[in-house]
Amino acid sequence: MIFDCTSSSSKRPVSIVFEAGPTHDGLPTAKALVDMAAKAGADAVKFQIVDAKKIVPSKETLFIYQVLKNRDTGERETVTESLQEILSRRELTFPEWAELIDYCKAKNVLFFATISNAEEMEFLAGAGCACVKICSGDINYHHLLRLAARFPWVVQIDTGSATIGEVEQAVDVLEQAGCHKIIINHCPSGYPARLESINLRTVQTLRQMFPYPVAFSDHTPGATMDIAAVALGVDMLEKTITLDRCIRSPEHIMSLEPQEAADFVRTIRDVETALGNPRRIMTQEERNMPPVARRSVVAARDIAAGEVVTQEMLDYARPGDGLPAHLDGLVLGKQARRALRQGEKLSPSDVE
Repeated sequence: MIFDCTSSSSKRPVSIVFEAGPTHDGLPTAKALVDMAAKAGADAVKFQIVDAKKIVPSKETLFIYQVLKNRDTGERETVTESLQEILSRRELTFPEWAELIDYCKAKNVLFFATISNAEEMEFLAGAGCACVKICSGDINYHHLLRLAARFPWVVQIDTGSATIGEVEQAVDVLEQAGCHKIIINHCPSGYPARLESINLRTVQTLRQMFPYPVAFSDHTPGATMDIAAVALGVDMLEKTITLDRCIRSPEHIMSLEPQEAADFVRTIRDVETALGNPRRIMTQEERNMPPVARRSVVAARDIAAGEVVTQEMLDYARPGDGLPAHLDGLVLGKQARRALRQGEKLSPSDVE
């Protein structure tokens, strides 16, 4: 279950969340991204409820990001834009959010969102949302954490560039406020993130430190980092999706396009299947395989009746449908009951 926070468990399938918050520019594209997530087989889709002027009052606050100019050559361009204007493209009214939540339900994909104030929480609680997320920039906004802890939902916290101490403080604040349904989301900064900043081994640290599921929010192209995260034991993956990677806005450059999203889900499910069980368990197919590759105990030379069988008299050859090689002790040091020809398979009944 995607929001089961009883513990971190490798027995549950990894939950796959597609992030659509930064890559829509209104209700129509938001719905198109939901369609994309549902078709690809994602468990949930995440958005960001924002009030641009409330979060960033000044248009003078700038944000620098990269866009993809040419998908064939990989040519990029660095863009500087007002952060308020960037966020304003992601704004929806509460009635539009309600319509989008209903649309997700119709598509059988879970909706949750990053929130930034009490009004947004009240709205999502009224809409029956099972989870909210606190962005990495708000991990030390303890008042917001306490507000989120008032509701019976799961609270996700992004770690971003936070220290382990700040993550501990955030978890303490939530727990002291009565929230024990928490997901800790390892979220390297950068759009895209630099390899040196990803620090995937932090996933293991978080799993050891906290009794809660650990997620990985990936800001790199492709599935490589996500495959590694699954191998390290994450419970949830969050990956940004886009309708077109060349859109001139933040985060599109490293996002998955429609066909890639479906391939991504298949890849993660294949990795989970291949990881299997920590204890080696043979499949029925393996049990039924003929013993062609195994070896049987055979005579290395002719052995006369009455001779004591020594190691030099034995050889080991395929197929393994005779006395298995590891049971050669059943014939070593014993007398041959009958004459054996070179290359003949030995059995315990041939010695006494």
